[in-house]
Amino acid sequence: MAYMIYKIFWICLASLALSACQTTSKLEKNDAPIESIESADDTDIVEADTEQLGFIDTVPPVNSAEEEILPEEEPVVAVTKPKAPADIWERIRAGYQLNLDIDRPRLSSQLRWFSSHPSYLDRVSKRGERYLYYIVDELEKAGIPTEIALLPIVESGFDPFGYSHGRASGPWQFIPSTGQMYGLDQTWWYDGRRDIIGSTQAAIAYLTRLNKMFDGNWLHALASYNSGEGTVLRAIRKNKKAGKPTDFWSLDLPKETRAYVPKLIALAKIIKNPEKYNYSTYFIPNKPYFDVVNIGGQLDLAQAADMAEISIDEVYLLNPGFNQWATSPDGPHRLLMPISKAKQFRTKLAEIPSNERVTWVRYTVKAGDNLLLVAKQHNTTVNVLQDVNKISSTMIRVGQELMIPVAGNKIESYTLSSHQRLLAKQSRAPNRNRIKINYTVNAGDSLWLISNKYGTDSKTLARWNNMGLADPLMPGKKLVVWLEPKPSESGTRSVMKKVVYTIRSGESLAVVANKFKVSINDIKDWNPKVGSQKYVQPGDKVTLLVNVVGG
Repeated sequence: MAYMIYKIFWICLASLALSACQTTSKLEKNDAPIESIESADDTDIVEADTEQLGFIDTVPPVNSAEEEILPEEEPVVAVTKPKAPADIWERIRAGYQLNLDIDRPRLSSQLRWFSSHPSYLDRVSKRGERYLYYIVDELEKAGIPTEIALLPIVESGFDPFGYSHGRASGPWQFIPSTGQMYGLDQTWWYDGRRDIIGSTQAAIAYLTRLNKMFDGNWLHALASYNSGEGTVLRAIRKNKKAGKPTDFWSLDLPKETRAYVPKLIALAKIIKNPEKYNYSTYFIPNKPYFDVVNIGGQLDLAQAADMAEISIDEVYLLNPGFNQWATSPDGPHRLLMPISKAKQFRTKLAEIPSNERVTWVRYTVKAGDNLLLVAKQHNTTVNVLQDVNKISSTMIRVGQELMIPVAGNKIESYTLSSHQRLLAKQSRAPNRNRIKINYTVNAGDSLWLISNKYGTDSKTLARWNNMGLADPLMPGKKLVVWLEPKPSESGTRSVMKKVVYTIRSGESLAVVANKFKVSINDIKDWNPKVGSQKYVQPGDKVTLLVNVVGG
């Protein structure tokens, strides 16, 4: 029986093998063979007909555990990254988002002015060379139109020390209140409105908020940046109520704001197509100009310049937020350095002990001293003296010793500190033959009262003294007034010359006035210090404006 079962098994196995051979033979004899897809040309590939090839239905599904049909792999294509533009202006053009296809009289007048002043465009471009790469980089990260990188030209001409009569300061021209709103501290040591990093971040935050407020309308946002969102919102409501359009060009806005937005658009159009306006852009490399170095504490800026082997002016131009001879003791504890000097600066900074980063003097309090007087004498503040010497009040005693941080170099060498910039501003005469008056502010004085006394206006007086119209006038503050020669009353030609005259023994102001044919009141106006005295003394010097032609 076992033998019979064994025989039947082998007969069945042989039958199955024979059947398989016959099926293979039929397929091989088919008149239309199927070529491999891998060897076929694109023109030979046709869609399979499942009715003719019935065995295809027997192919297992692709998710079968027994067999898996894999799709043909796509060829790998190497993606070449676009080369970054060499020129920052090309990068700025690539990020434009505003509609520049505008034809308005206000825009045309701005285009005419800018295109006829190529030297001005070159000048502001050179000023902005230190900052443009950083600004463009930050605008791109925030998704803001890169035309906004030109806004500091409209605001300040890329002057980081720019200060307007409206008390706006820095490259982005923040007024004190808006600056504080966006975290820009303003102290004796430091003004964040001029800090390149701080003010740029604040401008981006402010512009982003304004853009959202006006539903993505950048022209409304820019107008609001100039005159305040309340001004623009009121103008929009007024036009809606009157049934008028509410686009920027239709709004009744302040004169300055009506020109502000066209200025930016005009600049953007010129940068987009400089050849059309007969201008060639000043080349600015599309690469970082500065590196940010963490200094960890207060540092004398002259010492920083020496370590980096750059000029003190370059330190201030990269770090214009610092008002004095050193960084602020309260921070920010960072310095921007030219990227080529940053490594060297870091190395030398690490070698200097923390107590040698500023110069210290030991001062012994004398009779009549007070903390404010000592602070002024050493170009520092009461708060710094209190903090350094662990003093909780302003009371000091004779013989007490104070440690005072002082400038390591002569104070005049810190040419772009706040005080030195003011002195330079006050020394620049508006034109020739004007006489300079040093005026000391008295209690109750105002810019209007002083300017009215000397025949000028408040805005001009403020500009001469690098002030805003609303800046406080403290008694004792020194102001400069530039007096203009009075026209000759006789109608004869006059050529005015400035003369410094030394009072001689026995002379009075009346004698001097008669000698030079001027009035006593003029002499007193030209010389407030001498004019306030009851009598003049031999050796006193007076400045006079004398008509050398009219006798």
